[in-house]
Amino acid sequence: MDFELGEEREALVAAVKSALAQECPLDLVRRQVEGGARSDQPWKLAVALGWPGVAVPESCGGAGLSAVELGLIVEAHGQHLAPGPFFTTTTQFLPCILEAGSEEQRQRFAAAAARGEKTGTLAVSGPSGRGLTPDDSLRARPDGDGGFVLEGERHFALEAGHVDEIVSVARVDEGDGIGLFVVPRRSVEVEAKTSLDASRELCRIRYHGVGVGPERTLGAPGRSAAALERALDHARVGLALEIAGSCAGLFEIAVDYAKQRVQFDQPIGSFQAVQHKCADMFVALQKARALCLFALMTLAEDDPRRRLAASMAKAAAGDCQALVCKEAIQIHGGTGFTWECDVHLFVKRAKTSAALLGTAAEHRARIADLLRV
Repeated sequence: MDFELGEEREALVAAVKSALAQECPLDLVRRQVEGGARSDQPWKLAVALGWPGVAVPESCGGAGLSAVELGLIVEAHGQHLAPGPFFTTTTQFLPCILEAGSEEQRQRFAAAAARGEKTGTLAVSGPSGRGLTPDDSLRARPDGDGGFVLEGERHFALEAGHVDEIVSVARVDEGDGIGLFVVPRRSVEVEAKTSLDASRELCRIRYHGVGVGPERTLGAPGRSAAALERALDHARVGLALEIAGSCAGLFEIAVDYAKQRVQFDQPIGSFQAVQHKCADMFVALQKARALCLFALMTLAEDDPRRRLAASMAKAAAGDCQALVCKEAIQIHGGTGFTWECDVHLFVKRAKTSAALLGTAAEHRARIADLLRV
């Protein structure tokens, strides 16, 4: 694997960051956090520049690029805390469609998402949010006409109240026990929950006898566990990249503050204790980013190590946010805890993402299982 991004990918990163800096400033994020109206500007920007279809095959109307290009765009979104459905659509919804859907379903859902005409998310977690496999809080039973009826709940679904479609993972009483269903948002009851990160919603979804026809059933229920795991590889790496991006943004803010804050007639960045903190943050950030890049390349090449790499990336990103968030607040001193300081916006995004689809501890346990001979 070649870990050099190359000129084209470096140019892509620079272009994405420049566009987001202009169209998604922190003021926009802060207005949403403080209870203002949601802005669709980041999503409009993504659609205008073709980002939703970057990793969608050309046969479905996408650009046909790899997971690496999409991952770099996701990381830049994390660095700017961009709200909206881009993240869930590209790293959660589309992988499920592309991994488990038929050609007809790809044309119906993936092609529309690539054009920016559909948005989506993934509902896979139970009420505890714990564990790396779906629980039984949502079940699907055959309706006798080739379709299924969904009954139960799913929790911690990102932006579920503001997307068009929800890929819902339900338990079925056959085979591997996994069924994947594309459910219209209007068919379910969505409740936004109070969460640490107010820049985007974490939702509970209630399914009250929701009927899903064969045309919205991905693959064969009872034989969908492998496809789900492949899709979750993308989702977890996406979360890891977003965390790395948020930590990179936080690191930049902390370093700039250390250069500007004067104490004892000199910048606090000249103090060895502060320099050590910045060095530790940099090392943790580079470690997480390197593992994320490795994971992206395993996804792009469909390397057998992709599941291991995804867990390594998610664990490293979780460790990174724990250190970077703490040290950034420490460098800012008392102001780091205030609402007026932008630090808390990045801390809340990174910590929320670290808890989704498996914590660092859960993924370390999974790595041990995968490496066990």
